[in-house]
Amino acid sequence: MHLQTQTSSIQCPYCGEIIDIVVDLSVAQQSYTEDCSVCCRPIELSIEVVSNEISVIAKRDDE
Repeated sequence: MHLQTQTSSIQCPYCGEIIDIVVDLSVAQQSYTEDCSVCCRPIELSIEVVSNEISVIAKRDDE
């Protein structure tokens, strides 16, 4: 099985820095928490993949 991934850039809702996340294109809808690589605070990610197009919503864990 070949895992297909793509990098997507998001803006951290805490520090405002642009960071890259790796998205698994084989999963149509996914939600998980990933720490910002700059400020280390937890970002809640909601990701939707349609025809290899990625839509990402990144929000603070206290929103």
